[in-house]
Amino acid sequence: MKYSMFIGRWQPLHKGHLWLIKQRLEEGKNIWLAIRDVKPDKNNPWTAKEIEKMIHEGELKELISDGKIITSIIPDIESVNYGRDVGYEIIEHVPPSDIGEISATKIREKLFRK
Repeated sequence: MKYSMFIGRWQPLHKGHLWLIKQRLEEGKNIWLAIRDVKPDKNNPWTAKEIEKMIHEGELKELISDGKIITSIIPDIESVNYGRDVGYEIIEHVPPSDIGEISATKIREKLFRK
């Protein structure tokens, strides 16, 4: 089975991420959410294990149960590299402005003010 891979910190998973994932799901694709194992800090308040747990308990829970979405924790990366004709595509999804303006930084600030 093939998957459309999304690499991210998902700190936290938000409506912009969900929009992005939905684009591939609507095309009948399976999704692999690769969670970067970043060191917690101000911009990354949760560990990769905490993020994975939040994802599995959140809005994607049913899709994960159905096997349409899988997750894994990967080492932090500095780049994504590929050679020629590697058998997969690199696809950019450009969101509409209302989705593109969503900021995980602003979401974190709002969460921690409560």
